Amino acid sequence: MSRQKRQKITLTVFVMAALFAATTAAAQVETVLHSFTGPFTDGSNPLSNLVVDKAGNLYGTTYAGGAVGLGTVFELSPQAGGGWTEEILHNFNNESSDGYFPYAGLTIDASGNLFGTTSTGGIGDCEIDMGCGTVFELTHVGGAWREKIIYSFKGGVDGFSPLGGVIFDGSGKLYGVTNLGGAYSQGVVFELIPKAGQWGEHLLHTFHHDGTKHLDGANPLPGLVSDALGNLYGTTTDGGAYGYGTVFEMVRGAGESWAEKILYSFNNNLTDGLVPDAGVIFDSSGNLYGTNVGGGQYAEGTVFELVPQSGGSWSEVVLHNFSADGTDGFPPQGGVIFDTSGSLYGTTVNGGSGINPSGIVYKLTPSSGGAWTENILFNFGESGSGSSPAASLVFDASGNLYGTTQSGGTYNFGTVFELVP
Repeated sequence: MSRQKRQKITLTVFVMAALFAATTAAAQVETVLHSFTGPFTDGSNPLSNLVVDKAGNLYGTTYAGGAVGLGTVFELSPQAGGGWTEEILHNFNNESSDGYFPYAGLTIDASGNLFGTTSTGGIGDCEIDMGCGTVFELTHVGGAWREKIIYSFKGGVDGFSPLGGVIFDGSGKLYGVTNLGGAYSQGVVFELIPKAGQWGEHLLHTFHHDGTKHLDGANPLPGLVSDALGNLYGTTTDGGAYGYGTVFEMVRGAGESWAEKILYSFNNNLTDGLVPDAGVIFDSSGNLYGTNVGGGQYAEGTVFELVPQSGGSWSEVVLHNFSADGTDGFPPQGGVIFDTSGSLYGTTVNGGSGINPSGIVYKLTPSSGGAWTENILFNFGESGSGSSPAASLVFDASGNLYGTTQSGGTYNFGTVFELVP
């Protein structure tokens, strides 16, 4: 989304009176597991969420840094005597058609292989000295990790710049989105099909929003989520009936047929949120939850729920409006996750309280009356704690929370952190 459009959101949504103060939760203990040291050894500036394997190891990407400054894939492993050890599994480079600048996180398959995307690089020719992005696989072989580019985007109808990650279906196919490219330069939904050691792309949808006849979404940024039937769900940062983004569904049909359905268009009406930068998640009842970086009562973003209706439509409920004074954080650039009791957890890039407020970790707890209460679990910005978390969180098997900050830490190149109740 352009800077001008973000400014328009802020200017057109009037600040409402009577702020609702966020409550403070029981103290959370933060531990910085790793402070990135930056180029040209360690990675720097992680923008994505982490994934956890069965052994409790954490995996993620850094957008920059590494041996040549173009990003890394890293692993953090807990040690028996305490502490964590980092290993760089791959340094992205601009040689041999490798991708670089990974914006999204990773997916682990049943064999422990890692899959992800890079926003640029590969064999495509989209910009001067920059490729169109890739999908890659990292395989653990003989004690080392080997990278394989399984698809390089060409920048035409097949898409350009995959800023979200990829997910698997039950048959081993991969699904994702590109932010740009396609027949109308507004992004695509793609499927990658493995065949005899190679992967082929199948386009499921090309986004087309012209603001008049075609009120489709445009420019999907995050990745996808699937339901039990294999249908795919995601968000677009632009397009829709009002031009401020959508939540969409890709409905699986017979054979390889797919149909897109817009479930909700965000509206600049002084109450609705605007521009979903993150994806959506399901609860056990089939409702969808997500975040907006703009809009709401105070123009600082929202957390929302979409509820399916009997006639096939979906209704929206705004669960939380981030406040105008910034004390409860803004904007929620990352998505939300559930705990086992049905509470939601997320981060904001800015805001909070303290000497140098630089984002928060928050919890939203539902009540029997339908209201949700926000508790601030941690305020970033103190010396060494990290700052500006831009991604979603992840739980381990013990209920501890893990995440990344894109800056801060000992060297100001970002951190991996843990929150323990």
